[in-house]
Parts: sequence; C-alpha cells; structure tokens
Amino acid sequence: MIATFVATGVDGLAFGLLLFTVAAGLTLIYGVMGILNLAHGSLYLAGAYLAAGMADGGLPALGLAVAAATLLGASGGVLLDHLTRPLTGDQGHLSQALVTMGLSLLAADACTTLFGAAPRPVPPPTVLDGSVHLGAMGYPVYRLAFIIVGAVVAVGLHWMLRHTTTGMTLRAVIADPRMAAATGIRPTRVRTGAFAVGGALATTGGVLGAPILGPAPGIDTTVLALSLVVVVIGGTGGVLTTLAAALLVGQVQTTGVLAAPLAAPFALFTVMVVVLVLAHRTSPQVRLR
Repeated sequence: MIATFVATGVDGLAFGLLLFTVAAGLTLIYGVMGILNLAHGSLYLAGAYLAAGMADGGLPALGLAVAAATLLGASGGVLLDHLTRPLTGDQGHLSQALVTMGLSLLAADACTTLFGAAPRPVPPPTVLDGSVHLGAMGYPVYRLAFIIVGAVVAVGLHWMLRHTTTGMTLRAVIADPRMAAATGIRPTRVRTGAFAVGGALATTGGVLGAPILGPAPGIDTTVLALSLVVVVIGGTGGVLTTLAAALLVGQVQTTGVLAAPLAAPFALFTVMVVVLVLAHRTSPQVRLR
C-alpha cells in the first residue's frame, strides 16, 4: 500500500509538471493580453499526434518531433494572435472566447477525421522504455525523465522572466502596457511573441507528454479544463505560482483517482474553491485577470 501511494505521488509530480508545461503558455497569453485562449488544448493534441506519427523508438525522432512541435506551436500561436487581434471593444473577450472555441472544435473534428476516433498509444524511446523499482513496485523510466525535463523547463522559464531583457520587457507590458509603450516597447510585438511562446509550450508539452497522456478525441478538452484550473488557482503571478498550482492539481487528480475515482473531479474543484476563498481573504486587493 505504501509503495502504491509513493508511485501515485510520483505520478502526481509528473502529471503536475505536464500540466505546468501547458498551463504556463496559457498563463503567459492571458497575463499579457487578457485573452483566454480556448484553443490551447488543441495545440497540445496536435503535438501528441505529431509524436505518435514520428515515434520510431529512437531519441533522434523525439528530438525532431520536439523541433517540429516548437515550430508548429509558434506558428499556431502567431495565427491565433492575428485572428483575435481585431476582436476588441465591450464584447471583445466574449468574441475571443467564441473564436478560439470554434477553432478548437474545428481542430478536434479534423484530428478525428485524419487519425480516427480510437486512442493512439505513443511508446517512449527504447532507451527510456523500462522501469525502476520504487519500493516493491516498478515505475516507468520515461516518467522520471519527464520530471527532470519539466523541472528544467520551469527553472528556465523562471530565469528567463526574472533575469533577461525579454522577461523584463514582458513583465513591463503585463504591469502597464501604456507606460511600456511610452518607453519605446512595442506591445503588439510582445503580444505576438507571447502567443508564439505559449503555443510552442503547448505543442512541445503534447510531444513530451504523449507517452503519459496520449492523443485521443477529448484529450484536448481534458487538458484545457485542467490547465484552466491551474490558471485560476495560480493566477498571473508568475512561473512559481503557476508551478505550485499545477503540482497541486496533479497531486489531487492522481491521488483522487486512486482513492475515490468517482469523487476525483469534485475533489479537484473543491480544492480550487478553497484556494480562491483563502486567497481572497488574505489578499482582498489582488484581482485575477
């Protein structure tokens, strides 16, 4: 029993870091432009199908899939930026949500038409297709490797936002777009860059996460819903708050499925409500955008 919960805890860590990789891009887009991109899950699904199509058991194929996913996600992000940019005014947020939701539905239908309705398992590279013992249980090596990669992504994003000119520019636009523009920063370029990076994170997460949460109809909706929960809990405070929220959601989701499968969704949203209430009481002036 102890070994089962240890393995479940490690699963929660891996799943949380997978959610962080996807949700960090969603948080970035929402933080810079206030746009809730409901097509974000479709980018993850595209990356997962890309991994399924390019997987041949070797690490070079995985590297090529990551490179292709980065290019695909960045291009998709730029396209979303151009499609949502004219949607402004009093009904701008509603229009943006409807457009991105419509795109996600079209993408889901296209994936089903191209790849079929059956889930497609994606094996990890052969060199990582093994297990190690955690107590009395075997645990997949690939998931442990993904934990390391996810941690590197988190540290890299945090360093980029806090210690580079790009990060400082991004934070300036988030804090006060008009003042940033007055200093010579072009918010439209920052907006496009945020969409590109956010899209690249989602598709790259789809490639790396495919052996954990593989491509299938409905996976895009699942990933989007869980990423939105992460954004709601973590807010737009930065990489560390998003990471903490993703790890919390990952643990609640995996432990809840093990302990009470039917109650797992209710446990997740109960935690979200409790966190939001406590955050409102302790920081009543903080507003999630």
